[in-house]
Amino acid sequence: MSEVYLTVWKRAGAFEPGRASPISWLATIARNRAIDWRRSSGRQPLASVDVIAELADETPSAIDRLLLDEREAQLHHCLDELDGPQRDAIRTAFFDGLTYAELAVRRDVPLGTMKSWVRRGLIRLKDCLGDD
Repeated sequence: MSEVYLTVWKRAGAFEPGRASPISWLATIARNRAIDWRRSSGRQPLASVDVIAELADETPSAIDRLLLDEREAQLHHCLDELDGPQRDAIRTAFFDGLTYAELAVRRDVPLGTMKSWVRRGLIRLKDCLGDD
């Protein structure tokens, strides 16, 4: 930046008001100095393709995030439509990771009953979600 002011100071006598405004003259000098500086710094090496792949953003796009949020909201709506025991069994099995046997013990019901609740609930969820 100081080089531009130094050039303006040295060439002030060469300024011709009829050819350009003072700001245009100053901008031209600054532009030419920037080009000179860029050329003198040499060509910068480009990053390799391997580095670029590491910089890729893994976060979902806005539209993908909206679709995921919509699908999640639909799932919770469908879960809320289930009967209490089915809804609780499915939420506990799939969100908390409990087995059918652990669920049966926790709810104090036979293992076959728990399996039936989950199976029937999953069938209703599939119908509600429209999955084929």
